[in-house]
Amino acid sequence: MIDPAALPSLHASHGGIWLREGGRTQAIAKGMAIARAAETPTLLLNAPLTGQRLGYPELNGLDLLELWAFVHPARFLVPTPKGLAEALGLERPATEADIPQLLQNATAALLATLESPTWLEREGGWTSAQSLHRLRWPWAPLIAPRVARPAEAERWLFSRLPEWEETPPRPAPRTISLDEQAVLDQLTHLTGSGAEARPGQRAYAAAAVESFRPRKHRDQPNMLLAEAGTGIGKTLGYLAPASLWASQAQGTVWISTYTKALQRQLDRESLRLFPDPATAARRVVVRKGRENYLCLLNLEDALQGGFAGRAAILAQLVARWAAFSKDGDMIGGDLPGWLPTLFRRNGSTALTDRRGECIYAGCPHYRKCFIERSARASADADIVIANHALVMINAARGRETGQRPQRIIFDEGHHLFDAADSTFSVALSGQEAIELRRWVMGPEGNARGRRRGLAARLSDLASYDDEGGEAIRAAADAARALPADEWLKRIVAGEPFGPVEQLLAAVRGTVYARAADVGEADAGYGLETELAEPDGPLVEAAHEAALALDGLLRPLTRLAKRLEAVIEDAPDWLDGAARARIEGAIASLGWRRDLIAAWLALLARIGGPADGDFVDWMTVDRIEGREFDIGIHRHWLDPTRPLAETVLKPAQGVLVTSATLKGGGDWDNAESRSGATHLPQRAQQFEAHSPFDYAARAEVLIVTDIKRGDIAALSGAYGRLIEAAGGGTLGLFTAIRRLRAVHARIADRLARAGLPLYAQHVDPMDTGTLIDIFRDDPRASLLGTDALRDGVDVPGHSLRLVVMEGVPWSKPTVLHAARRLAGGGAAYDDRLIRARLAQAFGRLIRRAEDRGSFVILSAAMPSRLLSAFPPGTPIRRVTLDEAIIAVSAYSLAGLGDGMALGLQGIQSGTHDLERK
Repeated sequence: MIDPAALPSLHASHGGIWLREGGRTQAIAKGMAIARAAETPTLLLNAPLTGQRLGYPELNGLDLLELWAFVHPARFLVPTPKGLAEALGLERPATEADIPQLLQNATAALLATLESPTWLEREGGWTSAQSLHRLRWPWAPLIAPRVARPAEAERWLFSRLPEWEETPPRPAPRTISLDEQAVLDQLTHLTGSGAEARPGQRAYAAAAVESFRPRKHRDQPNMLLAEAGTGIGKTLGYLAPASLWASQAQGTVWISTYTKALQRQLDRESLRLFPDPATAARRVVVRKGRENYLCLLNLEDALQGGFAGRAAILAQLVARWAAFSKDGDMIGGDLPGWLPTLFRRNGSTALTDRRGECIYAGCPHYRKCFIERSARASADADIVIANHALVMINAARGRETGQRPQRIIFDEGHHLFDAADSTFSVALSGQEAIELRRWVMGPEGNARGRRRGLAARLSDLASYDDEGGEAIRAAADAARALPADEWLKRIVAGEPFGPVEQLLAAVRGTVYARAADVGEADAGYGLETELAEPDGPLVEAAHEAALALDGLLRPLTRLAKRLEAVIEDAPDWLDGAARARIEGAIASLGWRRDLIAAWLALLARIGGPADGDFVDWMTVDRIEGREFDIGIHRHWLDPTRPLAETVLKPAQGVLVTSATLKGGGDWDNAESRSGATHLPQRAQQFEAHSPFDYAARAEVLIVTDIKRGDIAALSGAYGRLIEAAGGGTLGLFTAIRRLRAVHARIADRLARAGLPLYAQHVDPMDTGTLIDIFRDDPRASLLGTDALRDGVDVPGHSLRLVVMEGVPWSKPTVLHAARRLAGGGAAYDDRLIRARLAQAFGRLIRRAEDRGSFVILSAAMPSRLLSAFPPGTPIRRVTLDEAIIAVSAYSLAGLGDGMALGLQGIQSGTHDLERK
């Protein structure tokens, strides 16, 4: 067998490149590293990231992350040398030059695990290794000899997965009233008897009882708006009454979040409720949209030849993971977020149901389906952890109508407006239209894949019911009016085919004509224009497109009626599985019919009167000058109106909570952005301020000598501030272009000082993995955009400095302009900006012992916006040099003696580099 110590190992960072072979490690140049990696299999850690550092994106080798995914599927790993060393119990590398040897040692440890009798993930390993060997996976020659052949043939994945069972519908929850003292006792149980007393948390839990009282009036839930500052402990504060109500009433409480990070946190907190993991898995269920879960039928297709090359290897590793996964969640679950990025996401999206093509009981894996299991488990759960969009969709058009959320807690409630805005919007675009065509027609021409059209999914109906079969054929004929493959090429070439492509061509012409008037057409980014005063060709094209869409809606409506008739007549072949499949088809048809109806309403607007409830506009979506979509968009001017009608009014009790619920305004702002203003009676209110001593533990520094638009000065400021803090910096940008420019200028410089720098939209890793790396290394820093402003929870010294490039002004879009006009003009803008500042500042202090600095690199920061920060927080306008001194002092004060000495050394070294 091959000795791992005989394999060359390579590590590349912004600080240098090191190669180890023949027992010796040496620093080498990029060209030599690329050549050596191309000559012989080389040990790497995260090949895409290493390739980026070398300027050779197609770099391949023996990636230890792939080996980890085989040996320990569904186990968490921070994908860094430090994370790998800690996971395997190896000595952490003292310098980057020690990392190549660590890679050899880690390889030896992982391969030794394969031969160990205590290897927990042995089941299926031999069969998987043989399949990977046939696919020429680079690790296969090292793995295959070490995985012993089992005495009996291993069961295939699809026979190993457990089946879910049908259960009778759950009775309606009992009508009860919670005792406030019992809730406080439950809170004490959850926090532990020795926990620090938190009066704010106890007051919060007592106030939350209101949301669980019996409802008194129709269309009026018991609604509480609760702003609880960071550190109150609101998670356990609402889990106490929620868990008690679920237990006593025998009902389900839906806890909705906006970010996956909070979903993971809530899932971990559930162990406080149910310390036994098996009980917790049954009583607390995480629910997400269908597109998040592994589709077993897609996986089977991939394993049986549907994928080729590297995508086929990914499918095998995903199959290994599926056998040990908790719930089959591929996005934010226990599948390592870094795994799809190792394969440049080649094939990962095809393993989920992103097009709504599920055939339900017609699937041979229906009884093992992760999605169906999750849906059924949530029916009997005490707590369902979901996201805002899923709760809204489930309430509005969910297939499980018996599971409509009745008791809802919206955590991260300040995002409720944005989630409703996205959920209840409509877009008639080329991408959306071609997806509808594919859903109806299935594969066309020489197209490959598992895609199935209506005829394939409902073939038994077509053979049994002549009218239903005719409706399917008529729908397929009508769908030919929708855009087909290469629709965008034809439009750009001036050769659109069909009425919808003609409409999109007219939209494109109008957008470019009007964008040119304001000098935007050559900017290279997305273009948009208000849907107002349409010209004749656009009106005519809209009319013809509407006729075509109406021609598709009619047969889909007939088909839905025939499906309903089949269920009522119940022919002999309609067993339980067939019934479930047809019911699923009825639901899917309902969603598509609703979509087409919304498109028709939008097209009726073109050439007709405007509807004051909506904002309509046209777009040409581009990335760096390359067009990728064209569309017409409609959003509610106030999306909380449909939120109130479909989600709030049918509910019994609703708690909307956040640390920044008022969003930089007053309670009127909280009510308007949560939908409470559309209820017959006002919601109750609760407020608890953060217990943290911001006056002593934080400061806000507004740097006044950085010229707007000066990338060199901006980069220098970021670099010097990160050095002053010794890492631990979260940098926030409003534009990806500026983020990339700053990263390119400072990454090498910081790396030479021993300060790793990572960045969204630069490093080939998902956001969750970047946050995991940042949290794990106190010397690392992370640059990002809006996604990091409100979804990062990094307590401790790993985050001691937040830097914003400037005031987070709103982008001047058509939608924003309309809402600004309706919402009070400049005051509306100020509320949004104060909310963004408060959310960003909230990343800094997560525990009582945390301390840090919040820096804004903009002299134009208006004083009226400073109320976004907690009362008592010191706020100073300073020069960059003064800010660096302050940040350095704050960082040293927050670190222990040993780390402080190390930081002083880093700062001294970087100052020497600057002098040289």
